[in-house]
Amino acid sequence: MAVKVTNKKPLFGNKRSHALNATRKKQGVNLQTVTLEDGTRIRCSAREIRTSRKDEKIEEVSE
Repeated sequence: MAVKVTNKKPLFGNKRSHALNATRKKQGVNLQTVTLEDGTRIRCSAREIRTSRKDEKIEEVSE
């Protein structure tokens, strides 16, 4: 089981039709499972993975 690292939460807003009907929608976080160099698996956002790869802390995505 991977450990969730990030504190990001989904965004909520309204989906608007041409008739301006408002329907609630949810935009989820792009969570990915990655394996660290020591073998532990974590779940973090894609933006955090990009930042960490620049620092060369995370190996290739496992799944």
